[in-house]
Amino acid sequence: MSTPRLTQSVITERSEITRARRLVVKVGSSSLTTLDGGISVDALNRLVDALQLLRSRGTQIVLVSSGAIAAGLAPLGLERRPHDLATQQAAAAVGQGLLLAHYNRAFAPYRTTVSQVLLTVEDLIRRTHYTNALRAIEKLLSLGSVPVVNENDAVATHEIRFGDNDRLAALTANLIRADGLVLLSDVDALYDGPPEQGGRPVPTVRGPEDLEGVTLGRRGKAGVGTGGMVTKVEAAQITAGNGIPAMLTSAAQAPRLFAGEDVGTYFVAQGRRRGARSAWLAHLAHVKGRLTIDDGAVAAVVDGRRSLLPAGILRVSGEFEASDPVEIADPRGVVRARGLVGYASTELPGMLGRSTADLGRDMGTDYERPVVHTDDMVRVPVLGG
Repeated sequence: MSTPRLTQSVITERSEITRARRLVVKVGSSSLTTLDGGISVDALNRLVDALQLLRSRGTQIVLVSSGAIAAGLAPLGLERRPHDLATQQAAAAVGQGLLLAHYNRAFAPYRTTVSQVLLTVEDLIRRTHYTNALRAIEKLLSLGSVPVVNENDAVATHEIRFGDNDRLAALTANLIRADGLVLLSDVDALYDGPPEQGGRPVPTVRGPEDLEGVTLGRRGKAGVGTGGMVTKVEAAQITAGNGIPAMLTSAAQAPRLFAGEDVGTYFVAQGRRRGARSAWLAHLAHVKGRLTIDDGAVAAVVDGRRSLLPAGILRVSGEFEASDPVEIADPRGVVRARGLVGYASTELPGMLGRSTADLGRDMGTDYERPVVHTDDMVRVPVLGG
């Protein structure tokens, strides 16, 4: 099987990763653990050696590392990753310390200090938490430390979880204004189909059209992780859509990648960088309902970047209160935006199709405001494939 050739322009784009001033590197559980669920010291040491190559060039590294729950399985006598939240929290509480100890030992020969940063969704959506998390990571980097970021599995509930560390890595890259994201797993690239059935690697993704016909869904080995190729591609798209390039390859290929060789799949940065609140709305918020709008409202809200008014809403579904996140869909059901709604679901039905002037005259001046203000809204790209 031959690998598609890369043009000089693509090679130049890819060098943004190795020339990055600040890089977020995410490594999955399958790349750090043995078949019985313990930490593979050899694999972890090889990763650290590769990261140190970048650090020796002046690149600041923030490492988003899975493996805490997996590391806690054997000490607790667990044979496989638990499904219930309480046992996951217990395994994480044991494994987080073990995982950090391994990183401390691996970085010690380089006289590099390792620090642990545990985050929950609330740390990126509450302004004070966001500011504190950013300030802490910035200070650690300025002091020459390598922050090791993980979701705070020991206390996180289902309602406040990132869901997977791929998404956490993408949002961390946005948080610290990184110059690139590297997603390392046990797969050397994104393939357009199962490699064992002749699937070919996809060297570059510039947009949704490059993902048309690509089969996703392969999960990591040994059942120790929660993600798969789907979550990695989603994370890479989140990052690229926020103006940050991303690279997807295997942990085994990390030394070649950081040495400047052409490996893996490169996601070209497309969009503009978002703030943490906008990134949450676009990728993390648990929407409570849906507003279906007509084509005229789509043109005004999505293309014209204007606020959503009652006159353009066709239907309301779900139960929500004012300030809850909702999704905004076109008449064909395609989600085009998400935002914080200004009214409860019980108020809106009587307002649909009416102008704000009419509502203000009949119901009071408080009803002259938008249903979703443009400042409380993010537009969602229409993805294909």
